[in-house]
Amino acid sequence: MKLINKILVAPQAFKGSISAMDACLAMADGVKNVLQDCEVVICPVADGGDGTLETLVEVSKGQIHSCNVTGPIGNPIQSQWGAMGDGHTAVIEMARTSGLALLSLDQRDPLKATTYGLGEIILDALDHGFRKFIIGIGGSATNDAGAGMAQALGVGLFDSSGKTLGFGGQALEDLDSIDFDSIDPRLKDSTFLIACDVNNPLIGPEGASYIYGPQKGADEEKIQILDQALSNFGEIVEKQLGIHVLTVPGSGAAGGLGAGFLAFLNAQLKTGVDIVLDQVKIEEKLEGVDLVITGEGAIDFQTIYNKAPIGVAKLAQKYSIPTVGIAGMLGKDYTLVHNEGLQAVRSITTGPMSLQDASKSASQLISEAVEQSLRFIQVGMNLN
Repeated sequence: MKLINKILVAPQAFKGSISAMDACLAMADGVKNVLQDCEVVICPVADGGDGTLETLVEVSKGQIHSCNVTGPIGNPIQSQWGAMGDGHTAVIEMARTSGLALLSLDQRDPLKATTYGLGEIILDALDHGFRKFIIGIGGSATNDAGAGMAQALGVGLFDSSGKTLGFGGQALEDLDSIDFDSIDPRLKDSTFLIACDVNNPLIGPEGASYIYGPQKGADEEKIQILDQALSNFGEIVEKQLGIHVLTVPGSGAAGGLGAGFLAFLNAQLKTGVDIVLDQVKIEEKLEGVDLVITGEGAIDFQTIYNKAPIGVAKLAQKYSIPTVGIAGMLGKDYTLVHNEGLQAVRSITTGPMSLQDASKSASQLISEAVEQSLRFIQVGMNLN
């Protein structure tokens, strides 16, 4: 019978309830309630979406900065970015500057929404001396291919009469020329790693406008306008910069922001979970581990698509380490995760309870769920 001497706990945040780090601590408490002498390694994770900023800042012992930027409809808002402890890497979630959650339903209009604030927050990080950027681009309210961001960074975008383009996705219909003469010179020494978890091309039936436009407030007429505008953008980029973005997988992410990062900042697009797991050095922490415990707010059929628990489980599977998952709830087709390396999963709820009550007691419930899971594992070990 193999003893459990070392456990890695690696959950992501339980959205709206508990941070990844606090979930780690709760899991560690649950382990100690059963295996007092077991070594517990803590490694909070994220998938490039909500919670990525806090997770990477906490793990690296960095800090969070606040600054005022232009919101998605041109209004001033306060936003945040993360400075990792290495003193070189800034972590930005574009949703905090140009996100759908910043707008009410009647404010959503991708024809006019802008990523200008994202460019402003990049400038603030540059002002603080940061030259390496990790940027999550999920949850956007925009469809401007990063044009607003580029303008904030000093890129000139002009129509055929030499007039500067206005904000929003529709303005790209009139794009005629791109000028880098006034771009911030510090960007030449900067690198951009973009957490991009969709493979949509820039245009067409599977492109940014058709697939994600409706949730941003676009009807069929607006979708066609936006798709044509992005097509013009892609053609101008290829003609003037020699960069093909129209059909590149991921170029359609965040309303074409993926394409904008490729065109304006020579960025690298990569799945968010791969970026985060690399940054937290989780593979190194698997050495000598007998069991991995991961988790998130909801485990369901979506979990298998580049979510952190599956990323953790697949790495553990590489070293033949069993992995179990703890979730706030188990949703539709959650058993699909068993084919992706999560051998067992369980919910933290112990009976009928509201989301509010579960969130309020998340730490205790996570600890108890881990404790009971380990007791089941012990029973199985004793039967062998």
